[in-house]
Amino acid sequence: MTATRIEKDSLGEREVPVEAYYGVQTVRALENFPISGMRAHPALITAHATLKKAAALTNRELGNLDPKIAVAVIQAADELLEGGLRDQIVVDVFQAGAGVSFNMNCNEVIANRAIELLGGRRGDYQLVHPNDHVNMAQSTNDTFPTSLRLSSLTMIRELDPVLERLEKAFAAKGREFDGIVKSGRTHLQDAVPVRLGQEFAAYAVTVGRCRGRILACRETLSEIGIGGTAVGTGINTHPEYRARMVAHLSKLTGHDLRNSPDMREAMQSQFPLADLSSALKLLALELIRIANDLRLLSSGPRTGLAEIQLPAVQPGSSIMPGKVNPVMPEVLNMVAFQVVGNDLTVALAVQAGQLELNVMMPAMIYTVLQSMEILKNTLEVFRTRCLEGITADAARCERYALDSVGIATALNRHLGYAAAAEVAKESMRSGKSIYQIVVDSEQLRRILDPRSMTEPGIPGKT
Repeated sequence: MTATRIEKDSLGEREVPVEAYYGVQTVRALENFPISGMRAHPALITAHATLKKAAALTNRELGNLDPKIAVAVIQAADELLEGGLRDQIVVDVFQAGAGVSFNMNCNEVIANRAIELLGGRRGDYQLVHPNDHVNMAQSTNDTFPTSLRLSSLTMIRELDPVLERLEKAFAAKGREFDGIVKSGRTHLQDAVPVRLGQEFAAYAVTVGRCRGRILACRETLSEIGIGGTAVGTGINTHPEYRARMVAHLSKLTGHDLRNSPDMREAMQSQFPLADLSSALKLLALELIRIANDLRLLSSGPRTGLAEIQLPAVQPGSSIMPGKVNPVMPEVLNMVAFQVVGNDLTVALAVQAGQLELNVMMPAMIYTVLQSMEILKNTLEVFRTRCLEGITADAARCERYALDSVGIATALNRHLGYAAAAEVAKESMRSGKSIYQIVVDSEQLRRILDPRSMTEPGIPGKT
């Protein structure tokens, strides 16, 4: 039998494991929400612990919190920030609306550790109280939206260098493959030539655009409504509380934070999360497209396009010997699908706010942080275990380019569209290449030079 202590809240008494740092309200949350077995993302715990530390610092400065209690709360929050006590943040990610259970779980853990530091026993809330001291001048309704934004900013900071390295890796492949001419394809049919390097350089531009959009989300995420307390009016706070909290949080997190121009809006609207989730979805959609291109270009090795080769990182079949699959683009696809689905969850949660509060915040922050976590991890291994090791079959690319009926397009300005179309049809009927049909002069050879077709201008004219 597990030894327990008795704690009491406004609904009555509950047994709490004697060794637990959490308390009665966390026990109720564990009883009420045995939903997924998943717990808060580390970035959210870090953000909330930072907020509790900043509140203790601020309330001590303003003379509202006993200095001895403040020091103990700050030390307990620091332990949580340094990785201790994390096993005590136990509420499910799907929990009471607005994150009340998570906030109280953190309040109780910090309070009970502070009690110990002051020489007391866990559960002796006469020394340090979860609500009266740790949660002083706060409500779940302003702390959770603030931690939501802080944790998102932190994860953007972690995701950004991964995206930057991915962008540079695509650009490097663009330079490496710049001399390789291949057949372009539109509608999955032969088109005019393009250089393989141009395709990869375009992927780099796409990643850069998506990266810029994600970084732009920091503008609204940096506006925090801390100090709004219950409904955004700031009840039970000192007049200087808001400004001092923002100053402390900016220093502690390294983020350039500022007070929201309207505390009510910061509590009612979760536009910043919707904005970030949308940017992540757009990145995911582009990554799906790029991953599918790589799978197509590497299809084969004998019966597909096989213009590029992806690094072989594991056997591809439990029954077909020697088979190797494009597993890194495949996992990138699956992760991107999850991110797209997560955005729908965020969209539904963001529109579900009512009056002074959006209570669906736990679902939206779980999905946004998960999206950034799995993108960060996947893109790093995709880059190192796939992208950087891609090689090209230049001879195969050239052969496809020379065989493509799309090169007849270069004849438009010289023979006219109708005549060029007859050449293309003759190529299809006879099986001969465009070159075999029409190249009988130096001028035509210049016109049908595949490399010249990959740059702006009229082929054959200087």
